[in-house]
Amino acid sequence: MVMSTRKGYSPEMAYIKEPNCTSNITEYKSRILLILKISPSPSVRKGKMPFSCPSKLPSMLLFALLLACLVVASMGGNFFQDFDITWGDQRAKILNGGQLLTLSLDKDSGSGFRSKNEYLFGRIDMQIKLVSGNSAGTVTTYYLSSQGPTHDEIDFEFLGNVTGEPYTLHTNVFSQGKGNKEQQFYLWFDPTKAFHTYSIVWNQQRIIFLVDNIPLRVFHNSESIGVPFPTKQPMRIYSSLWNADDWATRGGLVKTDWTQAPFTASYRNFKATACVRSPGSSCTSTSPNSVEDSTWQVQALDASGRNRLRWVQQKYMIYNYCTDLKRFPQGIPAECKRSRFL
Repeated sequence: MVMSTRKGYSPEMAYIKEPNCTSNITEYKSRILLILKISPSPSVRKGKMPFSCPSKLPSMLLFALLLACLVVASMGGNFFQDFDITWGDQRAKILNGGQLLTLSLDKDSGSGFRSKNEYLFGRIDMQIKLVSGNSAGTVTTYYLSSQGPTHDEIDFEFLGNVTGEPYTLHTNVFSQGKGNKEQQFYLWFDPTKAFHTYSIVWNQQRIIFLVDNIPLRVFHNSESIGVPFPTKQPMRIYSSLWNADDWATRGGLVKTDWTQAPFTASYRNFKATACVRSPGSSCTSTSPNSVEDSTWQVQALDASGRNRLRWVQQKYMIYNYCTDLKRFPQGIPAECKRSRFL
């Protein structure tokens, strides 16, 4: 894929599927002027565009539309500003003027943090370097979640392993308190040697899990056939490092080697391009940094993205709930009947 140094370009643009557009610019101008004269409706605040093809607009018109809709919030990675350390005492540290965060685990406790903001749809990016060496028994989590018994959740979980053996990347989606939608992968690189970018794209049509901008999973909105999908509950970003040696590595057969403690995971370059919930409204925003900040609202996979997804799932997927017939003897879940490569 050809990379660009143009300000505001993001590599996920290669996977954006443009909606069809037949309306003319005059019509768009009139609609934008109307939006600028009125307060955004709830549907606009939630990211629903009042017409189908904003990506075809001239740049200045689209920028005006985004300002009017107050949808996009873009933040650039200061952990003091964007996150609170929630547990672990001094095991969680913000360093380098807010540019780096580390979590540690020892025999007494792990540690964790969460975002100050709640988000209702968006794209979340975080660079993470996982626990190196013998990480068996440890779990590093990075996820979006609301609260309560009917919570929504979108999960990355990294299950440690003995030295030289691969991490397991565990993904799951909860809606209205129900999950059981697990897919697991090995990674095609060593996630302990360098930072890699782990991304969640969440819009009203789908959830896309990406690693270094390569899609590894797409979970589609299938509410039309009765499958719950996270659409109404704002979620915070959470991350933690903790001991789970009763199940994390080979089903709990391999225990944590505490002589290797403390175990440490590192985070940097957080970015949220998203709808931020604010008091009294479903979401609010700072001014967008670029026209591309809105692309998450319609992001899907094009042919190149689908090919990469197929490559990951054929070569690196190690568990898929959709093919676990022993777990679902009465038939696979309804959403599994849709091609996962769409």
